[in-house]
Amino acid sequence: MPIYYPDILDQKTEPRTFSYGDKDVILYALGIGMGADPMNETELAFVYEKNLKVVPTAATVLAASAPRAPATSNKPGHRQSQINFLMVVHGEQKVELHKPLPAKGTFTTESRTIGAYDKGEGKGAVIINETVWTDEAGEKVATLTGSTFARGDGGFGGPSEGAPEPHVAPSRAPDLSVDFTTRPDQALLYRLNGDRNPLHSDPEVARRAGFQKPILHGLCTYGITCRAVLQAITDFDPDQIFSHQARFSAPVIPGDTITVDLWRDGKEISFEARVKARNATVIKNGLTVLR
Repeated sequence: MPIYYPDILDQKTEPRTFSYGDKDVILYALGIGMGADPMNETELAFVYEKNLKVVPTAATVLAASAPRAPATSNKPGHRQSQINFLMVVHGEQKVELHKPLPAKGTFTTESRTIGAYDKGEGKGAVIINETVWTDEAGEKVATLTGSTFARGDGGFGGPSEGAPEPHVAPSRAPDLSVDFTTRPDQALLYRLNGDRNPLHSDPEVARRAGFQKPILHGLCTYGITCRAVLQAITDFDPDQIFSHQARFSAPVIPGDTITVDLWRDGKEISFEARVKARNATVIKNGLTVLR
């Protein structure tokens, strides 16, 4: 089924309710590599239920228990769009926290399409979706914005320009850099947060996709960049982070050492992530905004 424009901008999901608890929060922190040293008390606070802290980017997985709902529209004459999910790539991700995430809670989530940009026939399309969390009092808790590059869906007649411009890191040398060595089994642990795509676990599937071995989830790498900000900038205080956004540029192989470069300009922290051993930049256009 093709993309219909501008009908796609009227598509949204019905409200869905979900809950999470300390087990989910801890599993996410373990999945991005925290707690490897059980004597490191600053990281222990993210993986032990006593006075548990929540990594802000956990918002990308904590709603995994919410029942899935197809996008619909109540607008008369609406033409339902559908992209080819076999040819999609996660392009960018942003998390905004309107209040710090609690260690447990019940929330309602609702998603909608807020942008669709046509790169042309054979060149793909960029689809931007927004998901909003509200708490039991009806107050907004988090807004998640993600872009998808739909390689097989170009040529639908939508606008070719007007997509949000990515954040650009300063041209000066990084103010500081932090290294994180991923574990060979990291994707097998991270997938328990909800993304069971065999690309991250099955060697044969990975080989058919052109990789020598299963690759790490992009959102795991994204979480590691948030971990870098926590460690290097906020002294492990997650409540200081209002938003965290980045663009995915290359895959990480479990076992890679990721170097996160950071630039601080007041409340704005720019960042990029690279694997020096392969001369690969894996995260670009990163920006954390502090409260």
